[in-house]
Amino acid sequence: MLIGLLLGLLIAVAASIISFRKGIEFRRKKAEAEIGSAEQEAKRLVYEAQKVAENKKREALLEAKEEIHRSRVELDREIKDRRNEIQRLERRLLQKEETLDKKLEFLEQKDEALNKKTKDIQLQQEKVVEVQKRQLEELERISGLSIEDAKEYLLRNVESEVKHETAILIKDLEAKAKDEADRKAKEIVACAIQKCAADHASEVTVSVVPLPNDEMKGRIIGREGRNIRTLETLTGIDLIIDDTPEAVILSGFDPIRREVARITLEKLILDGRIHPARIEEMVEKAKKEVENIIRQEGDHATFETGVHGLHPEIVKLLGKLKFRTSYGQNVLNHSIEVSHLAGLMAAELGTDVVLAKRAGLLHDIGKAVDHEIEGSHVTIGGDIARKYKESNDIVNSILAHHGDVEATSIVAVLVQAADSISAARPGARRETLESYIKRIEKLEEIANSFAGVEKSFAIQAGREVRIIVKPEDVSDDEITIKAREIVKKIESELEYPGQIKINVIRETRAIEYAK
Repeated sequence: MLIGLLLGLLIAVAASIISFRKGIEFRRKKAEAEIGSAEQEAKRLVYEAQKVAENKKREALLEAKEEIHRSRVELDREIKDRRNEIQRLERRLLQKEETLDKKLEFLEQKDEALNKKTKDIQLQQEKVVEVQKRQLEELERISGLSIEDAKEYLLRNVESEVKHETAILIKDLEAKAKDEADRKAKEIVACAIQKCAADHASEVTVSVVPLPNDEMKGRIIGREGRNIRTLETLTGIDLIIDDTPEAVILSGFDPIRREVARITLEKLILDGRIHPARIEEMVEKAKKEVENIIRQEGDHATFETGVHGLHPEIVKLLGKLKFRTSYGQNVLNHSIEVSHLAGLMAAELGTDVVLAKRAGLLHDIGKAVDHEIEGSHVTIGGDIARKYKESNDIVNSILAHHGDVEATSIVAVLVQAADSISAARPGARRETLESYIKRIEKLEEIANSFAGVEKSFAIQAGREVRIIVKPEDVSDDEITIKAREIVKKIESELEYPGQIKINVIRETRAIEYAK
């Protein structure tokens, strides 16, 4: 039975092998048939590709030939056009050469004619010179004067006529200009003065601090004077403790330091504790208080005048002017008044009111630091304005308000006028007797320095100078010129508030005003 199973298994294996070999043989034949058909298809595709390639090659050759033909035709046409252009340019050049040849020939002919005329003119000039020489000789013989004598005689006559005509012209022009200018100026100034009025209070270089009793003087002095020495050292102000009942006098030329010392002393008196450490503490507090006052005064000035946009440092300098005086006039009040006056006059003239008020407020800004910086307050003020980017008109108004430089705008002229008006108000300015006498003497000295002046008198507190000239040395026509010369010298050599009337007297009078 087992043998039967093995035989059956062998038979089955053999049948499987036979069927597998038959499958392989079938697949081989099928694959060979497919390979044969693929080779035929490949040969067909290659043949067709060769045909397409040959067709494209023939087409490309045809296109290349056509392109070459077109390029050759275009090139021939371009060459032809250029040849025609060159021929046209050659013809134009030939025409220009012919024209230039003709012009050159014409110019040569003209040059010859000019040379001939030049020679003729030279001959004529020589003849004219000879004729003039003979005429001059004949004139000298007839007149009995040489050329130099005749020139001198003519110059004397012309000078006399020119002086006469100049004096007449000056009188006429000034009369016309003054009639109109004085009328208009008086209207504007009167209107500005009526609209703006300021109080003027004289300030001195000392401050008085009241005491509750005379016993406080000893406490202020301290043991062996240590308190008063400390206070004077820290503030830089002299304390005068004398027989004045219940009062201490603070003396110093720096008003800000004097104010610090006054506030310090008042605080110490109220506190009652007076010793060096407490004095030092109070001085620091007083300095801060004064700084606050300075800022407040600067802000108040800008608010009152309506001038905004100023640099904070300029506002601070304005506040310092509160403690600065000039001839007894408070400089900050003066600057505010000048600002108002300049703005009012600018409004009357129809010019920039804001710019005029700004220039008026800043015109004396240099006085805030003129004791710290070398130079006049005018120059210092101009430098400050430039430093903080103020406009050129503002800088010029500051520099020109005392006539140091020429005013370049109407605003600068208005500031000059407003400054003079504010300074000339009753009570605004005061000066010592010594300076007053020196100014009077200088006025008379300047007047007497001119030739032909017999006597001069400064009257009306130096507001007018009456000058009597010698009639034999100064003619009626010359007194106007003489008055103007004296005015110019006074303006250049003398400083004075307001204006001075120059009255020159002969048989007629000529009046000038130094402004």
